[in-house]
Amino acid sequence: MSDLDRSIEAELAVPELDEGWWTSVLSDEEAIVSEQNDINCRPCAEHGVQGVDWDCVRQLYQQDEVVLLEVSGYNRGGLLVQGTGIQGFVPISHLIELPGDDNDEEKLKHLANYAGKFLYLKVIECEPSNDRVVLSERAAKAGEGKRKELFATLKPGTLVCGVVTNLTEFGAFIDLGGVEGLIHVSEISWGRVENPADVLKVGQAVKVVVLQVNESNARIALSLKRLSPNPWEQLMQIYKPGDVVQAVLTSIMNFGLFARLPEGIEGLIHVSALPEHHRKGEFTTHYSPGQQVRVRILHMDADRRRLGLGLVEGE
Repeated sequence: MSDLDRSIEAELAVPELDEGWWTSVLSDEEAIVSEQNDINCRPCAEHGVQGVDWDCVRQLYQQDEVVLLEVSGYNRGGLLVQGTGIQGFVPISHLIELPGDDNDEEKLKHLANYAGKFLYLKVIECEPSNDRVVLSERAAKAGEGKRKELFATLKPGTLVCGVVTNLTEFGAFIDLGGVEGLIHVSEISWGRVENPADVLKVGQAVKVVVLQVNESNARIALSLKRLSPNPWEQLMQIYKPGDVVQAVLTSIMNFGLFARLPEGIEGLIHVSALPEHHRKGEFTTHYSPGQQVRVRILHMDADRRRLGLGLVEGE
């Protein structure tokens, strides 16, 4: 670790994150794994699997061992795998060979090629009460015992490097070398991020800071934005209501325009703050993303990260 990294790590203010922070993540995972009931698979009886040996599955998980399982089915979310005393689901983001940005039809074709093949996998989630076993090919590639090793070294404030493995509307999943963490969309940038895919790409290497670690449920919260200074902390010193500044339009909405200041902070130009002759009719036709404009600072709320702007007449 460089001296700069040590300095950043020492100064990072790590926020408290409660379990509610993970709500959107868990709901998305449940939606994918629940599709196992409708998966395209052959009957388990064909393979001699008469259920799950939970003692065996728990041991595989606790010892962070690698197991060889057969792919018996698939759906748009991933693969169904099974073997003697174990069956579970491998989310598509946990496969080593990802299908990329293909449409659903192409993804299904890609996953269909796995049918009947054997994969080396690790159990990454084991929940007997929900009949839920989730496995990962990527975690298995890291080697046995890697999860325990990583959890022993990870702590809030630690700087780590990883690779983007999956992007969703609520954030980015990062492979830290056998363990996966999440950068929530709110932790990607100090500015507004509508779609994580606008900022990050699958396969991209990133440096992140650890916000929270929970080994019991394998949850790791990460942040990208906290590697750079918080511009909101200086906003009140730089500007005051009434100041006019150059900005760039970033989004055109039916209720107004979003514009980014030179410091990277985005504010809202509500339709009521547009020139009067543009408030009538379809005002969105007058503006486009990337357009340079001049805006007036109307109000600032650094605590809530709210910035109200008005469009200066004539721009």
